[in-house]
Amino acid sequence: MDRLPPAVAELPPLAPEALHPALWFGHQLGRLQDDALASGFPALDAELPGGGWPRRALTELLLPHPGVGEIRLLAPTLAEAQARGRLVMLFDPPAALSAWALLQLGLDLDQLLVVQTRARTLPGSDSLWACEQALRSGHVGALLAWLPTRLRAERLRRLQIAAQGHDGPAFVMRELAEAQRPSAAPLRLALRPDGADVLSLRLLKRRGPPLERALRLELPPALSEIAQQRARAGQAKALPAATFVDLG
Repeated sequence: MDRLPPAVAELPPLAPEALHPALWFGHQLGRLQDDALASGFPALDAELPGGGWPRRALTELLLPHPGVGEIRLLAPTLAEAQARGRLVMLFDPPAALSAWALLQLGLDLDQLLVVQTRARTLPGSDSLWACEQALRSGHVGALLAWLPTRLRAERLRRLQIAAQGHDGPAFVMRELAEAQRPSAAPLRLALRPDGADVLSLRLLKRRGPPLERALRLELPPALSEIAQQRARAGQAKALPAATFVDLG
């Protein structure tokens, strides 16, 4: 067998990312920089592959209960999507949302659509089917969905496939107990409250090495003093909501 010339044989091996941007060493974070959106929290971006929330991929947030700060965590990214003229869709939030709080977080209510697929008037509705259609439509900048319990793995896999064609972030909220089960989502995080306006965050799965320590993120206050006064006075504006949207 012919031998390589000495000058060629002495060349160092190519780094994986030089062969393809989707390759990396096991001790590295994935480097899909073009597919990442800054989270607004530098400490978190430093630990996310590509330096931010992924586009064209599903991000799974596992919660002990809804309302631990998930919307405040995602608000900078959602506001950025709206600044680009894109719609933000929220599927099946478990409680009424405060319009004043969303405004304080920088969100535009005119570019925010709340979709309730589990209304009693639609007993046969399918929230995952609706999410898939939204991701495939090309009309959505960012998507948040609170998923039903006891979700079959193949249903989540279908959602991940739909997210691969979605040019934006897609977040799904699930119960913390799901951390013990495998998931098709390439990025999984567990969130827990850690004091007033503080969130403890553990990266359970990412494209890269595991992160053993938890991150502590300071969240913006849920309501400013003025917003709290208006909310107490019953002046909060109702959010627009839809029970069904056909994006096919």
